[in-house]
Amino acid sequence: MAVQDIAEAVVVFDEAKVVDLIKAEIAANTEVDEILNTGLIGAMDIVGKKFSDGELFVPEMLMAAQAMKAGLEVIKPHLSDGAAGARGTVVIGTVKGDLHDIGKNLVALMLEGAGFDVVDLGVDIDAEKFVEAAIEHNAGVIALSALLTTTMPTMKNIVSAVKEAGITVKTIIGGAPVTAAFADQIGADGFSTDAPGAVELTRKLLAA
Repeated sequence: MAVQDIAEAVVVFDEAKVVDLIKAEIAANTEVDEILNTGLIGAMDIVGKKFSDGELFVPEMLMAAQAMKAGLEVIKPHLSDGAAGARGTVVIGTVKGDLHDIGKNLVALMLEGAGFDVVDLGVDIDAEKFVEAAIEHNAGVIALSALLTTTMPTMKNIVSAVKEAGITVKTIIGGAPVTAAFADQIGADGFSTDAPGAVELTRKLLAA
């Protein structure tokens, strides 16, 4: 199956092959939604499982995600209005005072690969910007990243600001020092230790 070949190319990080295969499928009038769901989203589900099973590590996940993103850029102009964001919108960023972005970038790529619209605010982001972006983009989830224990309290401020704003958006948190207990403590809706977990958590929260 040609679309399955796209997924296999993503899993082995062959960005050029992903692009070529997708262009060929579009030329052959293959349903674009099938290319997205089976070729790209399916591939990132495989990558996430391989990571969870210890077969892949963060550098390989990043390479697979980049290959997926290259393919996504090819099909975006062909997607029907709203198709790419049918699964919901996620606003993501590293919290105020923290400039680390590798983990955040990986989560953003994996979420995009899973079919979500992702609004990446970058690093050093305060509560007001998260709330404004969530309202502007009608986000279903705000994802907060922190790698420093000194910036973890900022997560609490952001979660509180979201609740005070009265918007119906879920908050999830992650980063090396972050724990499930801390998520419970600050009132976040969820926590994940890695990018595949963040994707699954987002799916569950938006399906609820």
